[in-house]
Amino acid sequence: MVALFGPRQCGKTTLARKYIKEKGLFPSENYFDLEDYADIKRLSNPRLALAKLKGLVVIDEVQRMPDLFMSLRVLVDEEESDKQFLILGSASRELLRQSPESLTGRIIYLELTPFMLSEVDSEQRLWERGGFPLSYLAEDPEDSYIWRKSYIRNFLEYDIGALDLKADPLQLRRFWMMLTHYHGNIYNGMEVSRSLNMSYNKVRSYVDILTSTLMIRQLQPWHANISKRQVKSYKIYFRDSGLFHTLLGINKKADLLTHAKLGASWEGFAIEEVIRYHQAEPYECYFWATQSHAELDLLIVRNGQKLGFEFKYTDAPSLTKSMKIAMEDLKLDSLTVIYPGSKPYALDEKIKVEGLGAHVNYFKT
Repeated sequence: MVALFGPRQCGKTTLARKYIKEKGLFPSENYFDLEDYADIKRLSNPRLALAKLKGLVVIDEVQRMPDLFMSLRVLVDEEESDKQFLILGSASRELLRQSPESLTGRIIYLELTPFMLSEVDSEQRLWERGGFPLSYLAEDPEDSYIWRKSYIRNFLEYDIGALDLKADPLQLRRFWMMLTHYHGNIYNGMEVSRSLNMSYNKVRSYVDILTSTLMIRQLQPWHANISKRQVKSYKIYFRDSGLFHTLLGINKKADLLTHAKLGASWEGFAIEEVIRYHQAEPYECYFWATQSHAELDLLIVRNGQKLGFEFKYTDAPSLTKSMKIAMEDLKLDSLTVIYPGSKPYALDEKIKVEGLGAHVNYFKT
């Protein structure tokens, strides 16, 4: 069984339908869309409906029927089974894993993100509009902005309820907008709780909801085994720059370039691209900071290596004391300073400057 997960409208259904059409894998009766009432009725007795099918079976928006996993486990475990399952879900793998049945050893999870920089023809447009296909591909900026406003409204009013997540749409919207001020910064739940006059537990649950629906990223702190006092709270980043700009009320390039969150916006955009390019799991991604203000924006720990990244929205980044401290204290294998430019150069033996596009193998056409 393969689970393809990602946020709503990122292209999961389009990809799955294109794949099965090109391969000619099965008839339409093998496709179930759990936003279609007729298909929900077809699966009212899932064992009966699925047992007679052969080959590849696709179930779209599987998070709407969590009890379905019980039947899927039984069908997958049948001896000499001739079935394969592709399930699509608009939530994180952690949320999809909350079914009562264990699928360990039976399932592979693949994340499909909105457009990445290596898949498009304009870095500037991707930053401004974000990567959701209908936002990026809109005819003009105003159409893109309108689509994103509609996406946010539908997400709050429909998608959250469909996932059976306990959240008041108006409260969650206020909270989501409050998070724009924390984008790229250390998150302070008690401060948010006081500002919104909401309980700390409610605020905590809203962070988890936006994380599990792939709207925000919680970047956890790395705790090195050293004597320095280190920051222990996590940072918040919006995973899609277009949605971030929409919640800030930014719908034109001129507004973005004069906004107080300009640098934080580009940093979050670049961090997400680097994480995707390196195919790093959330548990492999960290930031590091000490009380004495030494810091590292992103630390990827995987395959026995520690890769450090700094993100600078400037024309020509230079070597800083903080970079040297990070190299020494964290024993980094390399430190790459990512900036919006295109010319690479070295700052030290293991510290280099690289343009975002060059780092993620993006070439403008």
